[in-house]
Amino acid sequence: MSDLGVRATPTGTLVDRALRLLTDQAADSLTLARDVLGIGQVTRAIADRVAVALLGADPRVRRLGDGRWALSSVRELAQPLASCTFAVVDIETTGSRPKRDRITELSVVTLASGKLEVAMDTLVNPERPIPPPVTSLTRITNEMVRDKPVFAEVADDVISMLAGRIFVAHNVRFDWSFLSREVRRSVDLSLEGPRLCTVQLTRRLVPGLRSRGLDSVAAYFGVEVTQRHRAGGDALATAQILRRLLAIADERGARTLEELRELGRPRRRRRTAMPTSMRNL
Repeated sequence: MSDLGVRATPTGTLVDRALRLLTDQAADSLTLARDVLGIGQVTRAIADRVAVALLGADPRVRRLGDGRWALSSVRELAQPLASCTFAVVDIETTGSRPKRDRITELSVVTLASGKLEVAMDTLVNPERPIPPPVTSLTRITNEMVRDKPVFAEVADDVISMLAGRIFVAHNVRFDWSFLSREVRRSVDLSLEGPRLCTVQLTRRLVPGLRSRGLDSVAAYFGVEVTQRHRAGGDALATAQILRRLLAIADERGARTLEELRELGRPRRRRRTAMPTSMRNL
């Protein structure tokens, strides 16, 4: 198996959690305090001190000029886009909270060299009732999932489908958080690896588009969404959108995963350490 892309690893310490977060992209101290330490309300100064204490002496981590933290190794981000395989994921769930809700349907569509392939598309028994409003939206009923496999029965297949690939979703935080929790709950492994969000990519590459919802982005690119709010239809539409976005990025000169991430990202102004009186001279 390739050591690039998504992987499942044993769970670990706070430093390990920080490294997994930074595998995706550079992060500032406030993000580390929130997502690694669970500290929601903290000043930037305190967050900086905590981050320095946690990561400052770790040779695997460096601090960028804009104050963000990043992995010293950039091998994954330097991977040529032309050689990447993307795993485009969509899930349906019993609700919006990963700690309480569970997956009811999962689809993975791969994209490599411009070619799309449905790698996985299955209903999942969430081991709890599906609320009526969710059934109204997704058309997935309790009867449909009653005899389907629970997530633990498909966990190995899911990990295999994601391994070595770039994880992609429309609002990637949602899908990644659910899958990560399900994998950890089922097989006590932690997902880590690079991720891309087609919402964020659309915001950067098609800035004039008012809405970045799946329906709006699909309509902009002329992509037909079949079976909306079902994992298979939404994943296939997202994969086609990703293919269009990658074409735009290629036209703008993005050749690596790192260049794709940085394309269209607003550059932060570096702060000066000079006193205000000196700056006005």
